[in-house]
Amino acid sequence: GSSPVRSAKTLYFTVKRFFIMGFYVYIIQSEKDHSFYKGFSEQPTNRLKEHNQGISQYTANKIPWKLIYVEELSSKREALIREKKLKKYSHEQIRKLIHSPKNKVKQFL
Repeated sequence: GSSPVRSAKTLYFTVKRFFIMGFYVYIIQSEKDHSFYKGFSEQPTNRLKEHNQGISQYTANKIPWKLIYVEELSSKREALIREKKLKKYSHEQIRKLIHSPKNKVKQFL
């Protein structure tokens, strides 16, 4: 069976994920041409849905998108500063980031 500690931890993260909004930077990748888009959101999964519904003009012509990177930051200010830095990243830097421990995307899939 699962330990009470692990169950409590799972419950905490589930509650945190659904009730407490964080500040996130995210990277999505177009399944059409494999390009990347970097953004900020308090709800990365909802933002992905918006991108895939064509709500964002900038990403509408490259649908479908998949969420490949999510990083949580402690404030909106920090997240926006981080987003600005990510926008300058090379494809190689993005690939390294995707495989880094900073990537919390599995919590959102």
